[in-house]
Amino acid sequence: MRAVVLRDNALEVRETPDPVPGPGELLIKPLAAAICASDVHYMDHPGSASRFVWDSNRDTVMGHEFVGEVVAHGPDCSGAFPIGSRVTSMPILIRAGVEPLVIGHHPDAPGAFGELMLVSEVMSRLVPDGVSNDAVALVDAFAVGEFYVRCSGIGPGELPLVIGAGAIGLSTVAALATRGVGPIVVADYNDDRLQYAKTFGADVLVNAGTADPYRVWLETFRAQSFQTTQVIFECVGVNGLLQTVVDECEFMARVYAAGGWYDAGTIDCTAATHKGLTMQFGGGPLPQDWYGTLDAVVDGRLDPTPSIGLTIGLDDVPAALDSVRRSQGPPRIVVHPGRGA
Repeated sequence: MRAVVLRDNALEVRETPDPVPGPGELLIKPLAAAICASDVHYMDHPGSASRFVWDSNRDTVMGHEFVGEVVAHGPDCSGAFPIGSRVTSMPILIRAGVEPLVIGHHPDAPGAFGELMLVSEVMSRLVPDGVSNDAVALVDAFAVGEFYVRCSGIGPGELPLVIGAGAIGLSTVAALATRGVGPIVVADYNDDRLQYAKTFGADVLVNAGTADPYRVWLETFRAQSFQTTQVIFECVGVNGLLQTVVDECEFMARVYAAGGWYDAGTIDCTAATHKGLTMQFGGGPLPQDWYGTLDAVVDGRLDPTPSIGLTIGLDDVPAALDSVRRSQGPPRIVVHPGRGA
């Protein structure tokens, strides 16, 4: 098959062997896949997470946010997913006797930046007619925001500060708006991304290059006469930002580090202790968040497609990933693997 192949620390669009479905696996043809910042983290920080396997001597095909068409069944499949049906799944490949494989982040679990990929039947869900491929390809990203907002327990009467209006920031805004939380304060350096946030329900937009987000939050807090603790969703992950949050947050703030990845830096625990803050890292989305977000998209309660700013084919993926590395481009880029093949 033709795919975007990671090998020897470089990306190349070329032929690589077709995946073969094993017991309980579906072979699918990806129809749409979203580029995620974690793809860049995976490339740039090999070996830094035990769940992700990086082998420079083997072909790896990334792409873990996807929807595809079933083209073949492996042994022992139930027949619940007929040939030609559309399916999606959490990006986990389950095989007997081994740890679950992260699709797109393991040489043995090829992702959606190619013409064929594998999914576990037990993890798969049918996509009904009338639901767009691009919307389903964004489920994984929007499930992340759902996870953090759910874990925060935030509700009406609390004032959130969302730092970053990239894909995860937008998913957080959408999850907050669904719960009737507001006003929602969002900070970013990019005015275009702030406008995306407004589309998903943000009320107060702060360009961090010209205004202090924490001061704007405090002014909004006082204007609303709130009497609750500060809730911050850090959705960027840039080195040093978590320490800035510790330095600038209010006493007893609750902080959810949705953007903190491999190079997020360190924090002064003493300063955090003096603030009495609570900070949660990672751990999701869980199945209830992922499949709940899928249900919201299928039912029409959530439309994630306004976050898409660019649609590309396989040949354009390496350049698009580099733009994500440089924090450029729209919040979400969607790949149509069949384009230009």
